[in-house]
Formats: sequence, C-alpha cells, structure tokens
Amino acid sequence: MIRTSGSFAFGSPWIPTLAVAWGLAVPTMLPSPIRGQVPEGWRDAELVFHTFSIVAVDPDTGEAGVAVTTRNACVGNGVPWVRAGVGAVATQASTRTEYGAEILDRVAAGASATDALEAALASDAAGDRRQIGVATVDGGVAQHTGAATNPWAGQRAGPDYAVQGNLLEGPGVVDAVAEDFEATRGTGRHLADRLVSALEAGQAAGGDARKGRIQSAAVRVADPREGMAQRSDGETVFIHVCEHPTPVAELRRIHDTVSGTLGHRTLERFSGNDVAQLKIMLHALGLYRPDPDELPRDRALRDFDDDVAEAVDAFRRSRGLSTPSEGSPSGLVDAETVEALWTALGDAGKAVEVRLELRSLTRIRR
Repeated sequence: MIRTSGSFAFGSPWIPTLAVAWGLAVPTMLPSPIRGQVPEGWRDAELVFHTFSIVAVDPDTGEAGVAVTTRNACVGNGVPWVRAGVGAVATQASTRTEYGAEILDRVAAGASATDALEAALASDAAGDRRQIGVATVDGGVAQHTGAATNPWAGQRAGPDYAVQGNLLEGPGVVDAVAEDFEATRGTGRHLADRLVSALEAGQAAGGDARKGRIQSAAVRVADPREGMAQRSDGETVFIHVCEHPTPVAELRRIHDTVSGTLGHRTLERFSGNDVAQLKIMLHALGLYRPDPDELPRDRALRDFDDDVAEAVDAFRRSRGLSTPSEGSPSGLVDAETVEALWTALGDAGKAVEVRLELRSLTRIRR
C-alpha cells in the first residue's frame, strides 16, 4: 500500500471514491488534493531502521561515506548522510533523520565528532532508542547505541570508521564488517568499493536477524577533491537499492556495473574501461605485450583485440581453466578468470600496485 503526501490536483470524477478507499480525506468538489507517494511503512512520524551500517573516511582522498542494509524498504532515504570535506553520519534504530544535517553542521562549524553527537543527543528525549555513527574527515569517530535499542545491538570503531547495528544475529556481524574494512586499507580500492565489501562481510556473518521482510541497502560517498564529482555538493556515489530480495548483492552488482569494474560482465570481444583493466593486469603478469614498461594510455587500450585474447587463453591454460581447445570461447573472461587474475597478481606481489593504477578506470562519477 502507498501512503501519500505533498499536493497535486485530481482531474477525474472517480478519484474521490478511490481516495476514500485509500483513507484520504477529500472535498466533495473537484479538484481534490493528492499527495506525493511515501511508503505505507513510513506512515508514522518516526522511522525505524533496525539495521547495520558503517560510516568511514579515506584519509588519503578525503572521501567520506556510509553503507547500510536493513530488512525495511528504502533505507537510503533515512539512514546515510554525507558531506564533502566534513564527514558521514548514520542515524538508525529509532531513526531521527534530522541528525544527519545537525551533526554535520556542527562538525563543519568546528565541533569534534564526539561533541557534535553529544550536543545532538542532549535534548533528545528518545535518545535511548537511537543508534548513531559519525566519522569525520579530520579523523574523528563517535558512536551512540541507546539502552532501549533492540537486541542484539552493539558497535565497534577504528581510527577511520564506525560500525553499528541493532536487531542483528549477534556481535559477529559488527566484527565482520569492521574486520573486512580494516583488511582493505592500503589496497588501492575506492571507498565505495570498500564499504560495499564490508556490508557483504556483515551479511555473510548473519546480518539482520529478521526473516521474511522487505530488504534494502545503500552506499553513499562524498569527495571534496576538485573535479571528482559531477554534483556541486561533491557527492560522487549514491547507489540505493530501495527493495530487493538480496539487496547487498544487488548493491555490489550495480556498483561494479556502473564503475565498469572488471568482472561485471563476461568478456569476449568488447570495448571499454574493463578491457583496459584486463590488459593492464595481464601486462603486469608479463602475458600481454610485456616489452614496454607501461602500456600506452590511448583509445586502443580499451579495445579487446587478438593479442589480449591470446594472453587470456594463455593465462587460463596456466591456471587449469578451460580453453578454446576444450570448447570455451577464445579470450573468455568470466568471474572465475578475474578471481584467478587477482590471485596471480597477489602471488606476484603486484596486486596493490595494479589496483592503484586502475583507480581512475573504476571511479564512479554519477
């Protein structure tokens, strides 16, 4: 069911009957007011997002971001808040959306993460039902888990992140999120990529304890660096899976597809940034045009050609993967191939170097 808000003029005589069926008060004369759509589950003044989330910053880039998932619809509309050059906030459990702007305003004015959070909670009579995480670009982290939030509820923080969750399978969820984020430091991966990875780890550890409910997930990142965002507010990433049977997996699929990350599609003969990534990875392994120290950064780098197909076939053969002689297409690059490539780069001690080289090819600017 959809609840409505806002205003618009009806233009049909059957609308009053329909509006009454929906429980809307309308005048007997046309035109009648209709209001913009809001999910029925949000009809109360207070939003409730039992969930787990991570707020984090990347000290190297100045990015700030939030990733979150829950067994409620449209979590991205209420929980995650980011501001370029300032920080990130997650407001959940008994969600008060105003905390996003209020806390970031205080940080922007010079308050620490802790002081900004404490000031926001000071006049909140429902503070014992709130759960909030804050991370600021100056290195501040603050958290609050009210005593009246639903069990299991808890939190964990590091120097550049804060993880919080309530109504979870147990503490292992929060630990998995934190440990995954810590493990991706210094890997050359974008902040949005790392945040989605952390959500995946928490989901694999059990996630939200409820079953049979609508689910959603979101990741949101802001970048203060010149020319990195299309938007004037510096927001570079906002992927919002408002409802999906497996929202975290869908978040990953969308992230990888929009960023053009190698592995988001099966390659045979294509052109695009993922082809360029493939060539750079194979070059680093000495399988694709190994003679120059660096491949020319021209448009030809994006084209899937005979040489790269041969290099892919040689790599697959070396890893015991199926080859054209066994019926596979020449130059087949599927998820198994991509995983094997990264394993080989890791074994060669080149994974971080290559990830850093590929950053510009996988950056989201939408």
